[in-house]
Amino acid sequence: MGRIGCHVDGLTYVVPVIYAYDGGAFYVASIDGQKIRMMRQNPHVCFEVDEYDGAGSWQSAIVRGVYEELDGVDAEHAVELLAARFSRAGTAGSSRRHSGDGPGTVCFRIRAQELTGRAVRR
Repeated sequence: MGRIGCHVDGLTYVVPVIYAYDGGAFYVASIDGQKIRMMRQNPHVCFEVDEYDGAGSWQSAIVRGVYEELDGVDAEHAVELLAARFSRAGTAGSSRRHSGDGPGTVCFRIRAQELTGRAVRR
């Protein structure tokens, strides 16, 4: 799990997401909602991942990057990456927005521009 931080009009919003990483960008499939609306307004975001081992050791990485909404082949690629990571094809979402009363699925990537991290080993 990772966390996306976005900021628009004085409001900062941090939300957890499942993701896949390909070495240059983080890929997410999400329901269209507040975070998507905010990232469309201000595509400069922060992405954070961390890991704890329970014995006092931990590591974290923080990425500053840019939100890019995907469609077509790029959205299909995002869904494939997510399905491969979580070994359950179809559970990561759909590359197409569905119609109907509810919100659609949006695939996006965060292109990494700056990466920092820390780790403590005990």
